[in-house]
Amino acid sequence: MQFMSRIVAAFALIFSLSSWQADADSGALPPPQGTPILTMTGAIAKTNADAGAQFDAAMIAALPRHAITTGTPWYDEPRTFEGPLLRDVLAAVGASGKTLTVAALNDYASDVPFSDALTYDVVIADRIDGQPIPIRDRGPLFIIYPFDQVPALKSEQYYQRSVWQVKSIKVQP
Repeated sequence: MQFMSRIVAAFALIFSLSSWQADADSGALPPPQGTPILTMTGAIAKTNADAGAQFDAAMIAALPRHAITTGTPWYDEPRTFEGPLLRDVLAAVGASGKTLTVAALNDYASDVPFSDALTYDVVIADRIDGQPIPIRDRGPLFIIYPFDQVPALKSEQYYQRSVWQVKSIKVQP
């Protein structure tokens, strides 16, 4: 019986992800099926809620994936961060602007130039070393720049833009 319920759950997940991709291809942004972990507001063309555009974990996981291994000031050793590129999340909501105000669960906020998402492979990581990022370890979402791949990014300016426990992004015109 438990085996059958897992199969049914797997098919439900596959169906929801494939229908989300079909919606994304048609220009619509489907509503989240699970608890939202990211809310995007401001200068965006696609919404799915009164508050703007909301993403649950499955929606984030369904976006094209990118992984980078890099050292950071917050971990002793280089770690592998995985998730969608920031530019892909912005494209999913039809964002256009100059500045992204990224806010964390603890209300820390940092302004990130929109151009950073286009210039660098900035990842909105939902996994570290293949594991989901728990809230107590800077999750569920963590903005990571490719510090080791672009050494010029190893500065306080970019470290401050690497918001962890991301809850929202406001796209400023």
